Amino acid sequence: MKIAVIALGKIGLPLAVQFASKGHEVIGVDVNPAVVEQVNAAVEPFPGEAGLQEKLAELVPAGRLRATTDYAEAVPGAGAVVLVVPLFVDAEARPDFGWMDAATAELARHLTPGTLVSYETTLPVGTTRTRFTPMLEAGSGLTEGSDFHVVFSPERVLTGRVFADLRKYPKLIGGLSPAGAAAAKAFYEAVLDFDERPDLARPNGVWDLGSAEASELAKLAETTYRDVNIGLANQFARYAATAGIDIYQVIEASNSQPYSHIHQPGIAVGGHCIPVYPRLYLWNDPEASVVRAAREANAGMPDYTIGLLEGAYGDLSGARVVVLGAAYRGGVKETAFSGVFGAVAALEARGAVALVHDPLFSDAELKALGFVPYQLGEPANAAVVQADHAEYRQLGPADLPGIKAFIDGRRVSSAERWPGTTYRVIGKP
Repeated sequence: MKIAVIALGKIGLPLAVQFASKGHEVIGVDVNPAVVEQVNAAVEPFPGEAGLQEKLAELVPAGRLRATTDYAEAVPGAGAVVLVVPLFVDAEARPDFGWMDAATAELARHLTPGTLVSYETTLPVGTTRTRFTPMLEAGSGLTEGSDFHVVFSPERVLTGRVFADLRKYPKLIGGLSPAGAAAAKAFYEAVLDFDERPDLARPNGVWDLGSAEASELAKLAETTYRDVNIGLANQFARYAATAGIDIYQVIEASNSQPYSHIHQPGIAVGGHCIPVYPRLYLWNDPEASVVRAAREANAGMPDYTIGLLEGAYGDLSGARVVVLGAAYRGGVKETAFSGVFGAVAALEARGAVALVHDPLFSDAELKALGFVPYQLGEPANAAVVQADHAEYRQLGPADLPGIKAFIDGRRVSSAERWPGTTYRVIGKP
């Protein structure tokens, strides 16, 4: 089968590699010539994805995978086209479809009969049917349901472990017709493998949810649930600290009962998914007060955490405060919606000198993000853990000379590692 993958980012490229590893001819399309050049040289364009470099080194020289900037090379004659183009959302929950619209319009120009088009980018409910399918029909002169099929099948993976997650989680699909759903089921069964999951009510594999809308909502629901759950955990943590209660003991006790699944509180909710997709849901359902309140609660956690520092340290005016971690989560070189931005803003609003350290980023990269870089061993008055990098578990006062307060926003350390320093954790008195 010839397969085209549109957008070779941190999800799209591993998908293209996975499809090629199953014996298919895969052509990836990307607007960035540098990415295309690197892929064609069998060099991963971004670090940190387990197994990606090894698979590229095998598949590209074998002629099973190549990249291009030209839709005309990739799309005509393809049995399937998979789109993983970024969609952006502003703070008012308004989606920016610019890149998706452009990709859909270009795809339509080159679409040929017999193609399955699968949107994997997370979308508001109804977008596949009412926005992109009419664009494909208008631009191609073809008719969905007879000349080609459109489905929505959300990506459900985390960067850094894409190949493992593709095997672990059921592949959700939703078509615009039974024939389209059947084509999508056959396609994904031909390009994916699935782990045994005895914990699931039905066998792991491709799950047809009956409509594109149901599949769209499933992705929004699973990610919005996590944001709401974390928001609740953060609310519990803020109250527990004022009541002299260790919230982590409470969460462990509560979750010993099988109907309780309270998540962990922390300084921030970052990444491309959890802070973003609740906003897409709110675009569909603006009256969802629970979702809106959780999003607001989580967005306020960086400022709350700097408030904890202020309480532990005192007046922060002129204090050299190190934010440990620019990345949104440990071990991933990505700053999308990272809590570092809110933490630095909250420090600067209190008159502190905000410094940023991250073992994954060079000083030049941190400066390009607008931060003042910090190197371990330089003088510091206080520090706040923003990302749970493994390296931070071993830190002690000698790494931050002069430190008086350490706020552990991710519970990576312990009070015992910080003698003579005021150590605080979110959710503990």
